[in-house]
Amino acid sequence: MIICHKKEDLRRVVDGLRLKNQTIGFVPTMGALHDGHLSLIRKGLEENSRMVVSIFVNPTQFDNTSDLEKYPRTIESDLELLQTLSKDLIVYAPAADDIYGGTVSSERFDFDGLEDQMEGRFRKGHFDGVGTVVKRLFEIVQPDTAYFGKKDFQQLRIIQELIRKHQLSVEVKGVEIFRDKDGLALSSRNERLSKAQREAAPFIYKTLKAAKNRFGTESANKVIEWVEKQFAQHDLLKLEYFTIADEASLQTVQRKTKTKSYRAFIAVFAGDIRLIDNIALN
Repeated sequence: MIICHKKEDLRRVVDGLRLKNQTIGFVPTMGALHDGHLSLIRKGLEENSRMVVSIFVNPTQFDNTSDLEKYPRTIESDLELLQTLSKDLIVYAPAADDIYGGTVSSERFDFDGLEDQMEGRFRKGHFDGVGTVVKRLFEIVQPDTAYFGKKDFQQLRIIQELIRKHQLSVEVKGVEIFRDKDGLALSSRNERLSKAQREAAPFIYKTLKAAKNRFGTESANKVIEWVEKQFAQHDLLKLEYFTIADEASLQTVQRKTKTKSYRAFIAVFAGDIRLIDNIALN
């Protein structure tokens, strides 16, 4: 396994592979790796000659300083886990200066309103930070294909828009949500849940599945009201938002039509730990 801490070193490795006509896949991560990340990397290993995995906790996408400070940093165990997956992986684990230079700040992006929905309403500047770091990573790695999990479906749509607007020559593929046996979507934040919170958390996916069933016969507003009532009665989980939106525009649905695909999006607090999830509805 090749580990690069500087973009110049990574470029030398990738350029050497390009000379051999090898294809490059890429999975950007913030570390604290779990089976969800590994599912993305496995997909990339199946479809590319070599895979690059970045490990970088990006400061500009955190609207909450405390959340940034608490985010787990587990580089040694991450590298050990990647080594068990494939010895041919290329890991890019930079410091902030290598990505941002002297000034750690976000560019401003216009994603045609995708950034104003759901997460964008509750996390000011978040998608400017995401857009900034992903664009820079794409420019450094120059992959053929990049893989993102659908758990962060809004992020996936924004990165697709980033590529379209900036005419980047990267194919982006969304990979299905990887869940624990009890349905909880895997997240690095899950490790911070208490035993009681972890036992309660599968209620999120259980409610999403029930909402999907109701969406077949009820209006979006009725489904939203029902979900809000379920969480109002829960002792350990506090609903931040639940919405049903058009998958393409991410606009909240007003009236269902058969020609559009819809998805339900949810954000829930377990104490101070924020969990997100979503489910396709049709």
